[in-house]
Amino acid sequence: MANTILIGSQWGDEGKGKIIDVITTEHQWVVRYQGGNNAGHTVEIGEERHVLHLLPSGILREGCRCVIGNGVVIDPAALKKEIDEVEARGYGTRDRLFVSDRAHVIMPYHRLIDEYREGAAAAKDKIGTTKRGIGPSYADKAARVGLRMGDMRLADFAERVRQKVEENNVILQALGAPLLSADEVAAEYQALADALIPYIQDTVTLLNEADRRGESILFEGAQGVMLDIDYGTYPYVTSSNATAGGACTGSGIPPHRIERVIGVVKGYTTRVGEGPFPTELHDASGEALRKAGHEFGATTGRPRRCGWFDAVVARYSAMVNGIDFWALTKMDVLDDQPVIKVCVAYEYEGQRYEQVPGAITVLEGCVPVYEELPGWQCTTSTCTCFADLPDQAKAYIARLEELTGVPVGIVSVGPRRDATFVVESVYAPQA
Repeated sequence: MANTILIGSQWGDEGKGKIIDVITTEHQWVVRYQGGNNAGHTVEIGEERHVLHLLPSGILREGCRCVIGNGVVIDPAALKKEIDEVEARGYGTRDRLFVSDRAHVIMPYHRLIDEYREGAAAAKDKIGTTKRGIGPSYADKAARVGLRMGDMRLADFAERVRQKVEENNVILQALGAPLLSADEVAAEYQALADALIPYIQDTVTLLNEADRRGESILFEGAQGVMLDIDYGTYPYVTSSNATAGGACTGSGIPPHRIERVIGVVKGYTTRVGEGPFPTELHDASGEALRKAGHEFGATTGRPRRCGWFDAVVARYSAMVNGIDFWALTKMDVLDDQPVIKVCVAYEYEGQRYEQVPGAITVLEGCVPVYEELPGWQCTTSTCTCFADLPDQAKAYIARLEELTGVPVGIVSVGPRRDATFVVESVYAPQA
């Protein structure tokens, strides 16, 4: 069986949760390897809608074992709440969920620092953070002053929490944020530790042993390539590596054990938060995409910015991640469009860009170069195979493949688990 990385190839919100849920049947393990509860993966099963923030999407498949890897930063209260919610819906976790002892812990002061720093920033300097403490937690990790999930097993964990709260109260005071009670936070986190300790393991060894046994692993990315801390639209990015490379550092599985990379892209483009977005639509077409695609953040509820498909971004994602094929989602959202535009390049001060420029000031000034394709103006949500798609939809997919140099192997035509099919000539199920 193939070890597979599945990543978001735009600015996140591409529908990764649904695709992961669909292909989990081919894998025995699903690993979340970066990010925190600032990401939301939505899976619709029958009439039930599940929104997961920290738990890997494989938790919704009985028999699949799930790992929250060392590259994730974990809000213990959010994790416990999510565990309680999925268990209340009948999905057991005790023998199927494993949390890395090396994963860093999000503390209450991280959330306050996040909120007050963003609140104090001038409008032009706002990042669009979810204010869940993700960035400050990663900052503490890099500064080597963070707490890790494995620390919860220590006899003096509560005292360590008290000390960290007292240290960070100095920072909170400087920001004008409310101070925290060290005793209250210590008591809260000790109770959370007591609840979560049964899940905490050395997941690096656990996963490598599974790999040696020949069990297949699916690595679940959060956010998207254009939000990656190194390769995204810095500084308007997340605080972790959302690219395929992050799967190895965030799990402990070596690169030579990865056999394929699937990139998830929408049939158009969206992003949440601040930062440049060359194909963004500020007109009725953008609003139509938002309405038809229900484009509101699964974590924050914020309306997503919508625009036409950006082949420059997709080409860049393919290059950085070594994508083997696309999982193309939300094709049905384009059903009513008479004309569909695709950005094939950028122009900036007379220069043409075929790849995403690294300088944010250049990207902010880039003008998209569009190509127009005819829409199909009929329903695709009932299609169950590639042959069922209207000719114009097939032509649209073919053009995206030409522009990006990557074939489409999975197509999604609706939010339900069963509104998905593979392109047989590209996608070979792993057995």
